[in-house]
Amino acid sequence: MEYQTQLLVVMISYMTLLILWGLYQGRKVKTNTDYAIAGRNLPGWAAALSERATGESSWALLGLPGAAYATGLTEVWTALGCVIGIITAWAAIAWRLRDEAEKYSATTFTDYIAKRHNETGKWIRIVGSFTIVFFFFFYVGAQFLGGGKTLHTMFHIDPKIGMLITAAIIVPYTIYGGFRSVVYTDVIQAIVMITALIVGPIVGIIYLANHPELYAQSIPQALSQAGPEYSSLVQAVSGFGAGIVIVGGFSWFFGYLGGQPQLSMRFMAIKDPHQAKKARNIGILWTIIAYIGALSIGWIGIAIFGPNGLEDREFVMPAVLLEIFPPAIAAILITGAIAAMISTADSLLILSATELSENLIKPVFNKKVSSRKSLIHSRIITAILAVIALGLAYLAGDGTFIFTLVSYVWAGIGGTFSIVILLTLFWKNFHGIAALITIISGMLFTIIWISTGMDAIITSRIMTFVVAGVIAIVSTLLIPKKAAN
Repeated sequence: MEYQTQLLVVMISYMTLLILWGLYQGRKVKTNTDYAIAGRNLPGWAAALSERATGESSWALLGLPGAAYATGLTEVWTALGCVIGIITAWAAIAWRLRDEAEKYSATTFTDYIAKRHNETGKWIRIVGSFTIVFFFFFYVGAQFLGGGKTLHTMFHIDPKIGMLITAAIIVPYTIYGGFRSVVYTDVIQAIVMITALIVGPIVGIIYLANHPELYAQSIPQALSQAGPEYSSLVQAVSGFGAGIVIVGGFSWFFGYLGGQPQLSMRFMAIKDPHQAKKARNIGILWTIIAYIGALSIGWIGIAIFGPNGLEDREFVMPAVLLEIFPPAIAAILITGAIAAMISTADSLLILSATELSENLIKPVFNKKVSSRKSLIHSRIITAILAVIALGLAYLAGDGTFIFTLVSYVWAGIGGTFSIVILLTLFWKNFHGIAALITIISGMLFTIIWISTGMDAIITSRIMTFVVAGVIAIVSTLLIPKKAAN
């Protein structure tokens, strides 16, 4: 009982402070621009920490360690793809997107694309926003599912009740303070997350060395004893099979190239070019440290529990921390997992709400409303979206892997919009009709590819990127820019 009480006190204290901090930041929201993009006035450190906390979500602290626990060294390819993608985004895309957003006074992700391709701006707003909202239902649902799993590990409560608790934490300050509240609560959560991913592996390695009764006394020994499929970078296969393993893992790279709206919005909200450079350096450093830590926790799990010691691989992060730390310290660090889910879910909720409000609802009714009413509309939409996403998480069931859910979004959104953003930034002949065709084709292709089971053969993360890229290039060449205008 004392053990459960310590965990509960730490969790309640942290979540209460988080909600209050979010509500405090929300008091500074005065305009629609504040609500949607924090007044385009974010300092570099806040943008970087918020972007990283949002980008990692529950899959990096539950899904990635879980995959490392289940597959061993093979998961290095996934981590490598993500890290290289994030570095590319910060080095080559972030500052350009910030400058473009300022130039066109864009307040949402789709708003920028529409203003940049004004000839089809109306339809880009409608189709682009619909695509984002549709796929983000799955993404928000994944965060609720992750929250339910972690609370189940800590308190043995029903995962579905855990999902409700996670939603109850997120919704109040997100509705009230919008993008600004979300960003500054993300900062706190990024600090908690990186602390867990630094301290956890260090103490875990020391713990292994001092407990000879465990399955293994080091990570290399654990991987070796677990079998060749764990100690090999390609799951002990060769030839074409090895290539499939490498490409499948590395395919996460493509989703980071400007195509995730919740991340690109952080780039767009940075105050000035000087702050953009600071954000780049912080974002890249945080990422490298975090991914090393996430993989290490999964491999430490093999050493402690053995390769088949956990019923659910995605319990490995909280299970390891509960094993190597006293309950109170474990609770503080496990809060990092909850923080990851919250920092992504609140970002997706506010993004979806502003996309839906600004680009779908307003054009349909075609009438201007006061700033106050516009804020109320966005807050109502946020609440409705939260309920829908929670329902999807319930339907998904407790056994659906977070990793798989996020993979759907990485293809449908990341693969499609990465092409649109890259060509918009780097190819002057790319035009509005081609952008619209690409968005529609990418969305439809992802749905068909996954629903027909083809994703099991070649991952949709890379196929959507390739197919959307080909369609974008061909449609640009076949439809001259003058004709598009």
